[in-house]
Amino acid sequence: MNWESFISNWENIDIIKMACSLIAGVLLGIEREVKDKAAGFKTITIICLGSTLFTILSYKMGEGDSEDATRIASYVVSGIGFLGAGVIFKDGVTVSGLTTAGIIWIAAAIGMSLGFGEFIIAFAFLLCSFLVIFFGNYISKIFITKKTYKIIRFTIPKNQVSVRNEIIEKLEKLIISYECKSIEVDEENISYVYEIVFKIKDITLIEEFLIHQDKIKKLTF
Repeated sequence: MNWESFISNWENIDIIKMACSLIAGVLLGIEREVKDKAAGFKTITIICLGSTLFTILSYKMGEGDSEDATRIASYVVSGIGFLGAGVIFKDGVTVSGLTTAGIIWIAAAIGMSLGFGEFIIAFAFLLCSFLVIFFGNYISKIFITKKTYKIIRFTIPKNQVSVRNEIIEKLEKLIISYECKSIEVDEENISYVYEIVFKIKDITLIEEFLIHQDKIKKLTF
């Protein structure tokens, strides 16, 4: 296809695709920009626009050949994978950047959908992405119980071993599970170390319960 014929085939619908891609990229990028993430407003918008452009060009240069169009689109997907990997960081056991990588991925997918002229599909997925991005935390707080664990160590008099059973029996009502890690005995005291798993929202109740146990001589939580 020569340059003149390419220009003549650039239809108004392609301008609409570009405009829709720009809007989708801006909307997806704003949330990342507000949170000061590695890939923000400009990056997400350019990714969305680029994906749309590559898709339009692949279709036009292939003169409607669907196999050629999908082959070039697959290269776009591969390239986006590298971009997504670049924003993921691991610090010890903490991994950050997964949400940003996911938004890069969906921005490219929406851009490609617009490039192929699938406006309804693209904006349906844009809406779904918006719901997850902006309301995901609220939904997870309502329907998903977040758990954590702590190591507690308490010491009781050696002659009051039954106190441990009383404490654990009451503590069981506030936690999800527990495991005894170690027991240390000296001349006067017994020290227990437990790993407890509990709901994050219950941490205050657990702390108050342990603090008000008069028979505990020493407590580490």
